[in-house]
Amino acid sequence: MNLASVGTGWLLRSRGSRNFGLRAGALTDGQRRELLMRGVAGSATILGVRPRRSEPGHVFWVRVQVEGALPYETRVRQRMRPEDLEWMQPGDVISCRVDPGDRDRLVLYVPDIEETSRASIAKILAGGRRADATVLAAAPVAADYTGRDDPVLRLDLELRAWDEEKPWRVRLIQPVPLAAIGLVDLGQHLEVAFFTVDRGESVAVDWLASLGED
Repeated sequence: MNLASVGTGWLLRSRGSRNFGLRAGALTDGQRRELLMRGVAGSATILGVRPRRSEPGHVFWVRVQVEGALPYETRVRQRMRPEDLEWMQPGDVISCRVDPGDRDRLVLYVPDIEETSRASIAKILAGGRRADATVLAAAPVAADYTGRDDPVLRLDLELRAWDEEKPWRVRLIQPVPLAAIGLVDLGQHLEVAFFTVDRGESVAVDWLASLGED
């Protein structure tokens, strides 16, 4: 879906709301809900974040990527749940919904782990290029060590690929098989798949290959 593909009725409502100066502040709850339902899906890389000085919420400086458009940077004023702020630090990549009539009018949100992509991970592993990743840092995001669920970790990695001139760094939030926990120590090497050089949006760890079980 591109920025021109949303119904004109909603576009008219979006444009009309800007006449009241709402772009200068945070969106109302109703406006956020409408954007979440009808806005164009994209990703947002957090470049900076600070609390608002006189009102609840935070100001986020983000780089936004929407399919079919060039990436751009903008500021977003928004209230977030404390548990979501942990996922919204500089370098983190989250989801967003963008008003197709005003690209600076958007809602940021942290997707559920399930939404982020067991399907996407499988697609990257099946069709992506291969690279060697060095573990720079690993931190738990959610974990269940009872054996029912794999722990979910935030991984900072440096990638090197034979067909890329320079290494690059990415940040991933992915489930880690319990059998592979020892592979995420500082300096360890993992085998990963990727589609393009980015901050981690198109990267997935191949745990089976990293464990030597493929």
